[in-house]
Amino acid sequence: MQSAPPLPSGPRLLDQVRERLRYLRYSIRTEEAYVYWTKAFVRFCGMKHPRELGLSEIERFLVHLANERDVAASTHKQALAALVFLYKQVLGMDVPWLNEIGRPKPQRRLPVVLSQLEVGRVLGALEPRYALVGQLLYGTGMRLMEGLRLRVKDIDFDHQTIMVREGKGGKDRAVMLPERLLQPLREQLKRGHLLWQHDHDAQRAGVYVPNALELKYPKVGQTWGWYWAFPAADTSVDPRDGVCRRHHVQDQSFQRAFKKALKVAAIDKPATPHTLRHSFATHLLQARYDIRTVQELLGHSDVSTTMIYTHVLKVGGNGVQSPLDAL
Repeated sequence: MQSAPPLPSGPRLLDQVRERLRYLRYSIRTEEAYVYWTKAFVRFCGMKHPRELGLSEIERFLVHLANERDVAASTHKQALAALVFLYKQVLGMDVPWLNEIGRPKPQRRLPVVLSQLEVGRVLGALEPRYALVGQLLYGTGMRLMEGLRLRVKDIDFDHQTIMVREGKGGKDRAVMLPERLLQPLREQLKRGHLLWQHDHDAQRAGVYVPNALELKYPKVGQTWGWYWAFPAADTSVDPRDGVCRRHHVQDQSFQRAFKKALKVAAIDKPATPHTLRHSFATHLLQARYDIRTVQELLGHSDVSTTMIYTHVLKVGGNGVQSPLDAL
């Protein structure tokens, strides 16, 4: 099997994409995705430069994704967004015809939700080093990356509040700090402080800070307040600037631990770490908390997004009684 030819050299297109994404302060995840789809598009079109391509090539590529690769509607949407970014933001081309491209209709599926007993079993089966992360995700409704990127400064023990910074859509929000986690979190920060002191003594570069804050405050990444609540055991090279520094626990590590815990807990549902967030919302509604309150805690812009959990509640004992049971 022949390997694919390299992308054109020179002022590389992919480097231009990365530079523009970083200038506009897109996340590293978005950067990786957009670079991937740009590369895939160029390869699909026989290594031609996107300036030489138009609507027909983009449509063929998107049809290929939908029909040949059978990608999900959300993946198809991401690929199209990457191409729109490429033409508008990187190449500076006016492409109103991109709006004419059809988009597959997303399938609305009910989220996987664990019962409280199942949540307890999974959390109890997590490896000790990941148990607190799992408890925090279920106890606050945070997304996985929101929990892993938690900074020391954003934990308010006195008011039992956690500030979630730059969540989905770049929004901040406040969530509760469960009373059961007060002492475990304090102990976690004590362990983290030892790592912080070790990095400080070794004159290691500070942790990553967003929005070019380091240019304005050069030492802010080295302060304890900006340190990760869940720092990784080892240092690694930052993919953006090549600096060796300490990052937070990686999401892949927790995902593997969660999958292992599901197996140990003998739970066959197709659950993921995000299921803890779904379960948090569903259990709050079961406890008759107002849906607007749940919406605020989850950080949803529209209450219609939160309404999906009311459909989950209609399944089983909380819904319509089966006529069989009325016999």
